[in-house]
Amino acid sequence: MEDNINYKVFAGTNSKYLGEKICQQLGCTLGNLVRTNFSDGEFVVSFEESVRGKDVFLVQSTFPNTDNLMELLLMIDAAKRASARQIIAVTPYFGWARQDRKDKPRVPIGAKVVADMLSCIGIDRLIAMDLHADQIQGFFNVPVDHLYASLLLLPYIRKQKFENLIIAAPDIGASKRAAKFSDKLQVPLVLCNKVRKKANIVDSIQIIGDVAGKNVILIDDMVDTAGTITMAADEMKKAGAISVRAIASHCIMSGPASERVENSALEEIVFTDSIPYRGTCKKVKQLSSAKLFAKAIEGIEQNRSLSSMVDFDLESNDKHI
Repeated sequence: MEDNINYKVFAGTNSKYLGEKICQQLGCTLGNLVRTNFSDGEFVVSFEESVRGKDVFLVQSTFPNTDNLMELLLMIDAAKRASARQIIAVTPYFGWARQDRKDKPRVPIGAKVVADMLSCIGIDRLIAMDLHADQIQGFFNVPVDHLYASLLLLPYIRKQKFENLIIAAPDIGASKRAAKFSDKLQVPLVLCNKVRKKANIVDSIQIIGDVAGKNVILIDDMVDTAGTITMAADEMKKAGAISVRAIASHCIMSGPASERVENSALEEIVFTDSIPYRGTCKKVKQLSSAKLFAKAIEGIEQNRSLSSMVDFDLESNDKHI
């Protein structure tokens, strides 16, 4: 059967777990890719099977950022030199995305740098999920299929059937995303005003709205050190919330994040599996995104519209989950 398939799926070292799950959904075998490491930290990748004339899908989240990005670049170059017909980068988590603009003088736009590297090396298309900023799609000169994790996260919230539910944004940056969840669930929205002295360090949070007697779900696109999300949860609990949970797309959870979540007022924090969680916090739960990416790959190969997978309106799209 696989001999008749015009595409192959490969995965980078830290995304192999997701590549295997995607291939299970597609009914194919994950391609054989070997990475050889040298003692000085340099490495080389090689495809151990032919990709000539095939559409090659390369699954690789760029976290931790530098090594995984370099591995993806080498995978792209190897596929190009092996005469692949098309090369599609599948980056469930697109690193460097927080550097999407110049917010002060003399700083780079890191997301544009990464987009230029991927384009120059030779991708024909990019599939990503919940980019930190939508405008990053415009940094590419190739088609970008921007999938929404809400296709997984909204149904999860609905299944819990919370009473007196309220959606909250832990900071102003998450307000647009949280507002969409609030609209789809037809529940109130609460905002938080965050005062940050420097990167990854939050000084204080003020709640804008009433959470007393409510079950609160905080919405964000990623959780890094968990300082903001846990401080917001603690403040909401102090303000009279019955329970506080968090939903986010990408499980970065670096540094003290696991300990902070464990010791916080959060009852649960739910992510997709775009990044593997290797901590030990019992409050962390991950939902598989494999079916979402498998559907996108099938749609591309069959020249079908992916609008039902990149549209936040899920009322008629649950059949795709």
